[in-house]
Amino acid sequence: MLYPVLNAKRKRYSLDGIWNFKQGEYAPGVDARLSAEDLMVVPSSFNDVAVESEKRYFIGDNWYERTFRVPSFESDEELVLRFGSVTHQARVYVNGQLLGEHIGGFTPFEVRIPEELTTGKELLISVCANNILDHTTLPVGNYSEEVLPDGSVKKKVSENFDFFNYAGIQRPVQLLVLPKARIEDIVVTYNVHENDATVKVAVENTANGGNATVTILDENGEVVAKGEAGAELEIANVRRWEVLDAYLYTAKVELFAGEELVDEYEELFGVRTIRVEKGQFLVNDKPVYFKGFGKHEDSYVNGRGFNEAVNLMDLNLMKNMGANSYRTAHYPYSEEMMRLSDRMGFLVIDEVPAVGLFANFTAALSMNRGESKPIKTWEYYETMENHKRALKELVARDKNHACVVLWSVANEPDGAGEGADKYFEPLVKYVKELDPQNRPTTVVNIMMATPERDLISPLIDVLCLNRYYGWYVNHGDIEGAREGLRKELLKWQEKYPDKPIIMTEYGADTLPGYHSNWDVPYTEEYQERFHQMSHEVFDELENFVGEHVWNFADFETNSYALIRIQGNHKGLFTRNRNPKSIVKLFRNRWNAIPNYHYKK
Repeated sequence: MLYPVLNAKRKRYSLDGIWNFKQGEYAPGVDARLSAEDLMVVPSSFNDVAVESEKRYFIGDNWYERTFRVPSFESDEELVLRFGSVTHQARVYVNGQLLGEHIGGFTPFEVRIPEELTTGKELLISVCANNILDHTTLPVGNYSEEVLPDGSVKKKVSENFDFFNYAGIQRPVQLLVLPKARIEDIVVTYNVHENDATVKVAVENTANGGNATVTILDENGEVVAKGEAGAELEIANVRRWEVLDAYLYTAKVELFAGEELVDEYEELFGVRTIRVEKGQFLVNDKPVYFKGFGKHEDSYVNGRGFNEAVNLMDLNLMKNMGANSYRTAHYPYSEEMMRLSDRMGFLVIDEVPAVGLFANFTAALSMNRGESKPIKTWEYYETMENHKRALKELVARDKNHACVVLWSVANEPDGAGEGADKYFEPLVKYVKELDPQNRPTTVVNIMMATPERDLISPLIDVLCLNRYYGWYVNHGDIEGAREGLRKELLKWQEKYPDKPIIMTEYGADTLPGYHSNWDVPYTEEYQERFHQMSHEVFDELENFVGEHVWNFADFETNSYALIRIQGNHKGLFTRNRNPKSIVKLFRNRWNAIPNYHYKK
């Protein structure tokens, strides 16, 4: 699916803004239209905009509705509604007619408006955003229903993950006017030969008998190659896309029906190579060191709702610290974030929303209902179909992005549970088959899946570990944490000497302004000692190739347990992006570590 653009052959109109809103039962085309009594902003998470507690925590159908005027269009064009995301399941109606449905809350989808509905001057669009999560969905949740004294049923979700279940129409909505004969998809692949590159731009289109041409332009707009779509085009003296030194070419695709130009599209792409070899992660044949963060799409008022200013500020703060990478924990981030990362040269570990796949951990303990026998994760969950769907849609969306260098198939699953290898083997194989650029894969490992017990690590290319020695283990004991961390990392390196290791999560909750002369958790001093110890251990290992702090900034959670003081506070920045004292430590460390050749 192509990102929406405006050009001579394609028009786009924003449908963002204020929509009418209702939670609960509603039948478009049957019930009276939604009134303006309740309003909601698109895009945003309804949870933080709706002030009342019962609205913030509502589980079920969330209805959005608005009208729009039909723009003029020609007989060889059609109207398409495009949604950046609707979390977690969507149904789209126009004038009361169901036009499309989508499962998955973090990838885009489109709905074509039939021509017979466009004869009037105004259309009514109704969207249902359902936020129920259960043992079949990604993310995983524990769904239940409670019968209230008045006989009504209250729906509940106990999340199996440690971040707030923000939902709604969280990314932009656009009305597109597109040629009926149009470019549907573009796939960019290439081979690099020393200073030159052979580029192939494959094009899918709806034109019967149409032919497509490709012109490749450099950043100055100069033509460097030209030919038919699907042909091998040579770029001499190719400028590579490098870490924090991005260079993007443009593939201009033109679709013809006979001699007539019926559609055109420009796809940006970078030329770079990726390889995993002998315990190193190589970008352009140079060993790279990942410096950066696990983070969230999370900000005040917007919740998980799209905010381009927050995206750019986050990347600017990261770059200022010397960071060069991040992971899209624990779901695909917006397309706009991927495009920014392409332009700024960030490395991205791209992750599907496969989080909570552990039936006897954290929130999932409620599933056991007092039974003495633990639930077997891979017998209990029925997520395979949605897992494959999520992988397919993520690769389809992000396949051409130079910034994406590693696919993350899941975060912290029950990797030591019986059947984990059988569950993940087809998924790892599937994502490799999907990706035209053949990027490496990972499954982010949870602490209980130790080198002796883990069943997934033989299947993947890069070991990504989430470890909290000094926080959830050896709490407050820095030297005990050092010993435990070093011991485990050496075991991983010994077991897999040819696989690079990235620490994708490590951190300690810290309240700004809380101080102590001693190793007291939650103080800013303890956060510094925790990370200093971690870095000293990291630097001892030869094939340790990256560190992603958990987290970039404090973020909202569903849990209000003793370990969660109005959210997760492991951020190096507060939720409103003010720095904690530790930012100086990281700025000094990361700016002193080169992007390439840190580990010889």
